[in-house]
Amino acid sequence: MKTKTLKKNKVNVITLGCAKNIYDSEVMMAQLKANKFDVEHEAKQDDSEIVIINTCGFIDNAKEESINTILRYAEAKKDGQVDKLYVTGCLSERYKGDLEGEIPDVDAYFGTRELPKLLKTLKADYKHELVGERLLTTPSHFAYFKIAEGCDRPCSFCAIPLMRGKHVSTPIEQLVKNAESLAAQGVKELMFIAQDLTYYGLDIYKKRNLAELIQKVSEVEGIEWIRLHYAYPSGFPMDVLDQIRDNKKVCLYLDMPLQHGSSKILKAMRRGIDREKTTSLVHEIRKQVPGIAIRTTLIVGYPGETEADFQEMYDWVGEMRFERLGVFTYSHEENTHAFNVEDDVPAETKHERAEEIMDLQSGISYELNQERIGKTYKVLFDRVEGDYFIGRSEFDSPDVDNEVLVKKDSETFVTLGRFADVEITSADHYDLYGKLV
Repeated sequence: MKTKTLKKNKVNVITLGCAKNIYDSEVMMAQLKANKFDVEHEAKQDDSEIVIINTCGFIDNAKEESINTILRYAEAKKDGQVDKLYVTGCLSERYKGDLEGEIPDVDAYFGTRELPKLLKTLKADYKHELVGERLLTTPSHFAYFKIAEGCDRPCSFCAIPLMRGKHVSTPIEQLVKNAESLAAQGVKELMFIAQDLTYYGLDIYKKRNLAELIQKVSEVEGIEWIRLHYAYPSGFPMDVLDQIRDNKKVCLYLDMPLQHGSSKILKAMRRGIDREKTTSLVHEIRKQVPGIAIRTTLIVGYPGETEADFQEMYDWVGEMRFERLGVFTYSHEENTHAFNVEDDVPAETKHERAEEIMDLQSGISYELNQERIGKTYKVLFDRVEGDYFIGRSEFDSPDVDNEVLVKKDSETFVTLGRFADVEITSADHYDLYGKLV
């Protein structure tokens, strides 16, 4: 029986996982709003009649979080705190049959490309005229900007093609319109995202066309920063570096997951590139774009990774001195190529290796940050927290990278969502402190 009054036609959308899921939730919310639903993202009040959970199914931790969230709301539904519960996204795409059997209290499960079907279940219309429209969940001055869906890469450890399908680029004309719409809403920073940015255009233009896309979007009035996420090293289109170096709207920033520093493991991962070519590419990027911040991610504990393989990667990280770096422990995923071999690195060893890499990176980050003291940077301010205004330089993406902190006082005035010049006065391992110029 119901224990509280629920607001009819109010929808609470909950997003788990990566920026691509955030984008998908924002599109779904725009469609719901156009169909006269009262929609909120991760509502603070539990008074929604309908809950939609957009799940992640990438690795074990993400899957566990998604399942726990579904179970929580399934219990809420039993208690009458939710009337209808729907699940969409990657976990639902990948494990729909299993989930229907194990958590039957969910009213319906939908895959990653079944938004029209979800809307129909809610007796809502999929409005084609809203293609590209979104209800932003991020602060109004930045937005994730998805340029393609799916992936054609054969990486042995990755289940994304199982959940997202083959690579499909969005045409340049549509993306320019999307950018214009976001700029009209006050968005200043676009973070280009895709499973693989560098593959952009091959399917519809028969060539890698990321550089042209960057140029066209940069011409949109109001957009001041373009940031590039998730570039693949093999087949990297070098003309993109001209845009990063010469186009004033493109941040000196490149997120390029490299995954490992051992040629043996890279070959097992089916990455299509070895350590030597990877190193050469990083050196060439830095040569062509002086001052660029390269963010990368690595995987430790891949099947067959010996202590010698790990040490090779550890030494390589020390040599490369990446400006930004994150680490995942290997997750043994069904129906991937790597699932056919034994997951032979113990979980404890995986975590120890991850900690070792991050300890090394912490020292590198501290040293690089010390070199920024006394320099002045353009900073985009995101929020206020405690005694500080908190923003980011062009070298930093939200949530994952360094932040710039300016102390609040009677003489310091900062407008959130605006740019200001900041002189760096001190720095620690992952934060810079400064004063307005």
